[in-house]
Amino acid sequence: MKTASRPAPLTAQVQAYQGPLAWRHFVDWLQEDGVISQDEADRTIARCSQGESSQPPLVRLAAVGILRQSDGQPLDLDELTQFLARRAGLDYMRIDPLKVDAGKVGDVMSANYAERHKVLPVLVGPSEVVVATSEPFIHEWVGEVERQSRRKVRRVVANPLDIKRYTAEFFALAKSVRAAVKTGGTTGVASFEQLVELGKSGRQLDANDQGVIQVVDWLWQYAFDQRASDIHLEPRRDQGVIRFRIDGVLHPVYQVPPGVMNAITARVKLLGRMDVVERRRPQDGRIKTRGPNGDEFEMRLSTLPTAFGEKLVMRIFDPDTAIKDLAALGFTPHDAERWESLVQRPHGIILVTGPTGSGKTTTLYSTLRRVATEEVNVSTIEDPIEKIDPALNQTQVQPQLDFSFAEGVRALMRQDPDIIMIGEIRDLETAEMAVQAALTGHLVFSTLHTNDAPSALTRLMELGVPAYLLNATILGVLAQRLVRTLCPLCKQPDERGTTELLAEAVKPWKINSGNYRPYKPVGCVDCRMTGFRGRLGIYELLTVTEAFRAQVHEGASMGALRKQAVLDGMRPLRLAGAMRAAEGLTTLEEVVAATPPLT
Repeated sequence: MKTASRPAPLTAQVQAYQGPLAWRHFVDWLQEDGVISQDEADRTIARCSQGESSQPPLVRLAAVGILRQSDGQPLDLDELTQFLARRAGLDYMRIDPLKVDAGKVGDVMSANYAERHKVLPVLVGPSEVVVATSEPFIHEWVGEVERQSRRKVRRVVANPLDIKRYTAEFFALAKSVRAAVKTGGTTGVASFEQLVELGKSGRQLDANDQGVIQVVDWLWQYAFDQRASDIHLEPRRDQGVIRFRIDGVLHPVYQVPPGVMNAITARVKLLGRMDVVERRRPQDGRIKTRGPNGDEFEMRLSTLPTAFGEKLVMRIFDPDTAIKDLAALGFTPHDAERWESLVQRPHGIILVTGPTGSGKTTTLYSTLRRVATEEVNVSTIEDPIEKIDPALNQTQVQPQLDFSFAEGVRALMRQDPDIIMIGEIRDLETAEMAVQAALTGHLVFSTLHTNDAPSALTRLMELGVPAYLLNATILGVLAQRLVRTLCPLCKQPDERGTTELLAEAVKPWKINSGNYRPYKPVGCVDCRMTGFRGRLGIYELLTVTEAFRAQVHEGASMGALRKQAVLDGMRPLRLAGAMRAAEGLTTLEEVVAATPPLT
């Protein structure tokens, strides 16, 4: 949430103005301050005078498309709101819902009061409450709110559509939580489970009557709107915490009583076809739902018993990001060409390595989608199935039925596959089955948890796979990381970023610093003042050549394997990241934090 610096004192004319904002007055102010020309003001007045409208003045004027005098571009709603704030002598705020404690909003005023006066409390402190308004020249309510809340009121100007939207959302959420608590949130879990069980009935549920159901629905819609990749429900001793992971960083969203947290977890487990009663062991599930714009979202669910209850993590698979082309994933032309040649091979093993949350799933699904034509049979064995894809034949590992990765691959071998994807190689048996599949003419994709690409070979040998079998089957290894990308709207050139710092980061490598354009994060409302928006993959791709096979056969050290991989065209992770920093897409600090050091 961002507030602008306090503007200059009001003019006498504006100070004298009282009452609801009128569009005609606003147009006159724009013309007086030189924002628009006289001709544009006349055109706008003539157009708006043709009929009446129930829309707020700022919304109506934004729809008309008033052209700015300086560059001829139309003024959007946020720009008009900022101008209004300057004329009224108040701060402008763009509401960031992640920074608003919705539970405290209802303590300051009622929903009806907020709607009637077109105001919304956004920050509630011990001695001050910040209230957003789109009518800065109406302030009769201020004294009443100060007496009721026993706090000083500080007014800010915000977008009227944001105020209307978040007024409905925040008060509805607070009402749902209060209803859930009243139903039995303070007494334990049993009554909530009874409430949640209503979801099993075939009748239409009324969200207004089912507080827990409404909270869950709000939670999902809110997460989709905020571009969250994960939703964390974390039980604590006093208050359960809800957090969103956005661009790789966790943000606190809301706190709820323990009983309500348990009920929310039970509701999600029910929808994910998990055992609601079982709380002593981890469980996995999945849910498919729709986002605000109608797109289908898949969520992978995972529960874990903790000291104060079940921790639930929902991983969101955005349809816009689940399947990407190589350029969108972050591949450089150098690596994209080498990766394309690898995946076109008829048989062998291709490994993708990296820590949890490094984008391995997205890379694999994007690659499998490219090779899954009508002429080939692509089958997967996963634990769990990350994303349902109609072009793939996907199978879920079920350890309770003695159906492991190795058993799954063994079964897939009898299904006439062309391409097999194994979710993860965890043990010798699975590794041996992957090797067997590759030796019998199949192209095998799989993941492995190692820090870099060359380590994958030594990891497999540590599991017990002989070197000669690795030489016969491994085609290449892709190691990857995700780094945050700079917000394109607010990033600025970094004067401190010198070529010496770049050279130090990639030592002993050398990088062409002639085109080095370092940028630094600044922060704006679009990136939530973080300076970063979105993430980008960085890769190191090892291709197994005859020279590399010779090193593996001779039992060479990790250093020798890495050196040979570099000679064969591999660019280390940190070097690949430094090149992205040199292009101004991310920062050197992000790259250093995400990648292993160069040796």
